[in-house]
Amino acid sequence: MEFEDFYESARDACLRAVVAATGDRHLADDLVAEAFTRAWLSWRTVGRHPAPRAWVVRVALNTRVSWWRRRRHEVALTGHGADQPAEPGEPDVDPALLAALRRLPKRQREVVALRVFLDLDTEATAKTLGIAPGTVTAHLSRAVAALRGDLATVTSQEENR
Repeated sequence: MEFEDFYESARDACLRAVVAATGDRHLADDLVAEAFTRAWLSWRTVGRHPAPRAWVVRVALNTRVSWWRRRRHEVALTGHGADQPAEPGEPDVDPALLAALRRLPKRQREVVALRVFLDLDTEATAKTLGIAPGTVTAHLSRAVAALRGDLATVTSQEENR
């Protein structure tokens, strides 16, 4: 497969996965762009990877950690939209679901992003995250339970209005 074909077929799924993991559409755009740039530069290797979409998402999430480490000493400007949630309707992920995903622990968000948004199996998710398959299953189970409870609460609050 050529890189252009891979990019066209994988970009939206990777973006949804990274938005789900980060909860921030603008940050996810930057991270996915960086990850696809790295994939393009290493396409001979990435193209042979058993799960290149997972490779892109993992690179995007690792890049986020690297950016955070470099920027953790910066002072945030308040009142300039820095704490604004992701824009509703982008990228086809329900805003209530995004809000619920943001409340999950980081590892649970990553597991949901890879298992649900990229539709990877447990083994591929475990390999991508560097954890045991049983740990993936446990994180996914906890995340789904938390999301169900969170979304049920939101739904009942909306019905009471």
